[in-house]
Amino acid sequence: MAQHKYEIEASLRQDVGKGASRRLRHAEKVPAVVYGGGKPATSITMEHKKIAKALDNEAFYSHILTLKMDAESETVILKAVQRHPCKPRVQHVDFQRVRADEKLQMNVPLHFVGGEKAPGVKEGGIISHIASDILVSCLPAQLPEHITVDISNLTLNQILHLSDLSAPEGVEFVDLAHNNDKAVVSVHVPRVEEEIPTEAPVAAEVPAIAQKSEQETGGTEEGK
Repeated sequence: MAQHKYEIEASLRQDVGKGASRRLRHAEKVPAVVYGGGKPATSITMEHKKIAKALDNEAFYSHILTLKMDAESETVILKAVQRHPCKPRVQHVDFQRVRADEKLQMNVPLHFVGGEKAPGVKEGGIISHIASDILVSCLPAQLPEHITVDISNLTLNQILHLSDLSAPEGVEFVDLAHNNDKAVVSVHVPRVEEEIPTEAPVAAEVPAIAQKSEQETGGTEEGK
């Protein structure tokens, strides 16, 4: 199923370089770049509050975006995000232009459904999500919001691989094209840690200092 398009606002910028980027960040803005599509790279800036809020949404990472730059607009996808190593701050964002007639590659999230009905779960097994997203190739209009993985029939110790999933029309799983049929999800018996047996308590020996005390006082009453 094709996606709804997200819109995000930006402004064109001429002042580039580390110093300019530092000044933008101090002004609560985020430097970014748009590239690809047979056009030169374009430097832009966005409001930090707005882009940070958009990045909190999982769907933002796998959607076709409409980037509105002053009087212009371009169709793009999010390609990279640079964050501050210590602070909750977005440092830089990369966007790639997309063309309606050119296939793109994008990581799309996996949505697992039916886990509560899985026979393996009812037998005491637990679900292990081995992959959270997969790389797909398709035309922009065919890019799915997510791939649904039905695990309602998963039995104990069963593993689903990429080849077990259904790809939407016009969508190709890139890993399969490279003969990499990786595991996606499994149900397995939970590990039980072996308990170390507790030894019976041993009668405590008389400390050497107590023995010395008995000798100094003439031993026990029986020896007197």
